[in-house]
Amino acid sequence: MTSPYRRLPPAEAEFPARYARTGRFTLGTPRNIRVTGNGSQVLFCRSKDPQDSVLCLWAIDVDTGHERLVVDPTELTASSAELPPAERARRERARESASGIVAYSLDDEGHRACFALAGALFVADIVTGNVISPELDGSVFDPRLNGPGTAVAYVDGQALRVVELAADGTTVDRTLRHDADPLVSYGRAEFIAVEEMGRLAGYWWAPDGLSLLAARVDENPVAAWWIPDPAHPEREPQAVRYPASGTANAVIGLELLTLDGAGATVEWSDGGRFEYLADVVWTAGHQPLIVRQTRDQRTVSIAELAPDGTLSDHRVLVDDYWVELVPGSPQWCSAGLLTIEDQGYARRLVLNGQPLTGDNLNVRSMVGVLDDNQGAASAVVSAWTVPTEIHLAVVALDGSHLHRSAEAQLLTVEPGVYTGVIDAETIVISSTGPEPDSSRITIHRLDPGGPAVLSPPLATMADHSIQAGFAAAPFFCQLGLDRLETALFLPRDHDGVTKLPVLLDPYGGPHAQRALKNHNPHLVSRWLAENGYAVVVTDGRGTPGRGPAWERAVWGDLAGPILDDQVAALDAVLEQHPFLDPTRVGIRGWSFGGYLAALAVLRRPDRFHAAVAGAPVTTWRLYDTHYSEQYLGHPERYPEHYQQSDLWVETEGGPQLPSLERPLLLIHGLADDNVVAAHTLRFSTALLATGSPHRVLPLSGVTHMTPQLAVAENLLWLQLSFLDETIGPDRS
Repeated sequence: MTSPYRRLPPAEAEFPARYARTGRFTLGTPRNIRVTGNGSQVLFCRSKDPQDSVLCLWAIDVDTGHERLVVDPTELTASSAELPPAERARRERARESASGIVAYSLDDEGHRACFALAGALFVADIVTGNVISPELDGSVFDPRLNGPGTAVAYVDGQALRVVELAADGTTVDRTLRHDADPLVSYGRAEFIAVEEMGRLAGYWWAPDGLSLLAARVDENPVAAWWIPDPAHPEREPQAVRYPASGTANAVIGLELLTLDGAGATVEWSDGGRFEYLADVVWTAGHQPLIVRQTRDQRTVSIAELAPDGTLSDHRVLVDDYWVELVPGSPQWCSAGLLTIEDQGYARRLVLNGQPLTGDNLNVRSMVGVLDDNQGAASAVVSAWTVPTEIHLAVVALDGSHLHRSAEAQLLTVEPGVYTGVIDAETIVISSTGPEPDSSRITIHRLDPGGPAVLSPPLATMADHSIQAGFAAAPFFCQLGLDRLETALFLPRDHDGVTKLPVLLDPYGGPHAQRALKNHNPHLVSRWLAENGYAVVVTDGRGTPGRGPAWERAVWGDLAGPILDDQVAALDAVLEQHPFLDPTRVGIRGWSFGGYLAALAVLRRPDRFHAAVAGAPVTTWRLYDTHYSEQYLGHPERYPEHYQQSDLWVETEGGPQLPSLERPLLLIHGLADDNVVAAHTLRFSTALLATGSPHRVLPLSGVTHMTPQLAVAENLLWLQLSFLDETIGPDRS
């Protein structure tokens, strides 16, 4: 499909197709990076070219920079078979649209890796590249090697199993736990854990590899939802257990198991006081930590599991709104317990309850610890220095090698977004800036006992991804009294006089930012601008990077503050640029952004004249427990929070909602099991009941990710066509 309205330069004209074929320009980029071999080697997944979605397993020697292919899944016969349902669901939760080796597990020395392909288990020798595939009766999901590399645990349907790998090549496969009830599973993370808590694992190996802790998930209390495929009425609907806001969650148990199947139950929930098993952290030399969270999310206990099976709180976090679950926290080190906590004006790195960072950093995640076990230790964290930049910093845990006035030392300086992976003294830094071709993945060394200075790059990992052919070129600014972080895009050939329609392109919700100083995530906004729009991307209240108070400003109301900030940004940009047309303002978004787009035309038709709402939440009672209740509370206790946040309210007299006065295009994948299509369908019914015209575009067989190439490509053109029709520039 091509634009019927204007002639674009070749790069912009071909952009939607290339955007889809290249996985949003990510295919060919190294991912799932792990440092192994005491820091001498780095493993990663990468496809062979920028339009190949099959990920291979690669290794790079840190000292020489030599890359080698370890495993090509296309050479393994099982790679072309159909994925098991559990693996398809895991990839949907992880937003993973690639194929091949998308996840792998390593032993402690980095000698062996295991992974699953189409339900079969493969174990690879990292040095030789030899791959074995033990013959197993069932289907393999989420295989994980123990530390010594002598056994692989995996999930087969509802059962947790383990296969022991003998030195002579023989294997012994046995079931550790299984329940006859089809709604009870072992070793698999439940929906809420994966989708909202960031916990992908359902079992955790002990450091010695002789036992493991495993979750028992009972989904009997969770309501069954049915997701049909209307395009194929001959097929049975897919049954999912979806814990909607205010309803029952899965009941999670925890068992300590040995390889012979013996085990004991761990009473972790304190009699049901804690409903969410947030994480298990098992570190060599320490007893395991059980991280548990109450249903209202205002209390998190980090409890230590004693050898006799009893739990004792090591640290308890309490907040009046919610306790944030942060990646990499908690973590043991030689100096004690490291956590990331919201304290005062910032999210801080905390050691044994004492903050190590101040107001100038908002810590985003724990990257790792440089620990010589002799008292000289440092933590490497990912942190916002300003809301638009995410950097890596080193924080001394003893204060011995940093100037006392400097609580943290930045490892990265240039504007951009940085992530890191560290083990031993080797750190891999992935960086992307606001300019095209600014992405780099470099390998460095860092001395744990000396100044926090990176070595020059020891190696640069090859990136086979391609560029869009044009620069995103966002103009970053701060708008309004609250200095709302914004990226602004104007057509490059604009004369500064001709009136331009305005298109807001936000996400707007918690946990996600769009106004960051990176390049590729802004390409769609730039493409829309080149089609004749002034595009405004604003992060308002509730988005991360500006501290706990900014994020908590939306508690109890996910509509008012967030929409007000979009209007404030619109007012400011209109005032600064008189050539922008206030009578032609549109808004588009997906997921929370779709909710915000529909909200805008419903509640502020005086400011917004058209909206494209993709996969929108329309009533928070239909969304999951952990997310909805984190921001709105339990609906039985706080019904008013839902009434003021929902797009429509069901009453005995019928649906209640404002009259829709502006064009609205609703788009929804009918196979979406995250924001189910019922959101759009019920909302459409409510609009129809009030006589409000609107359009609905149902996408058969499409999930929340919209991974299909044709769908991803043509959705951009279809949205542009709708905007051109309703608010678009003069194409004459």
